[in-house]
Amino acid sequence: MIIRSVNYVGSFSKEEDCPKEEIPEFAFIGRSNVGKSSLINMLCGKKDLVKVSQTPGKTRTINFFRVNDAMHFVDLPGYGYAKISQQERSRFEKMIFEYLAKRQQLQCVFVLIDSRHTPQQLDLDFVNRLGELQIPFALLFTKADKQGRSTTDKHIALFKKEMLKSWEALPQLFVTSAVTKLGREQLLAFIEKIAKRAD
Repeated sequence: MIIRSVNYVGSFSKEEDCPKEEIPEFAFIGRSNVGKSSLINMLCGKKDLVKVSQTPGKTRTINFFRVNDAMHFVDLPGYGYAKISQQERSRFEKMIFEYLAKRQQLQCVFVLIDSRHTPQQLDLDFVNRLGELQIPFALLFTKADKQGRSTTDKHIALFKKEMLKSWEALPQLFVTSAVTKLGREQLLAFIEKIAKRAD
């Protein structure tokens, strides 16, 4: 898939306020500071489409971007950010899961996982919840440029092993780097295939 145009549509705090257009949607989510903004920018071929912050927990709304006038990329708030109140965390969680559970246009959720780390319970809990809700998702292992391939492969193997304790089959997974553009072509081809199927 060649990305010809990307436009910011708007930011929304409730699923019912989100755009009503019947075009495919692809959502991106992960723990705070996993590299979500950088990855979306890399995919879209734009450096500052999504503001990249060194401060975790910056994304506070459901942010829509219209791609090629044919689909939406949706930037969701990160989960597991510790430096906010329990009340605020509950509000984020409610907003995220209402969007994920109710959104008819949603084709796939890309769950971003930091490839530098061994499996984190927060990530495992999140994908298990998606499974319970029967929401289709794929795994994106980010920041693969930050260590050798063998470390990345080892962490991915450990994550798969943890998932197989409760999953019969594993989702599609991609290894990515916003710096080297690793995984970009494969990811865009995957998105294009799903979008065509949704037409």
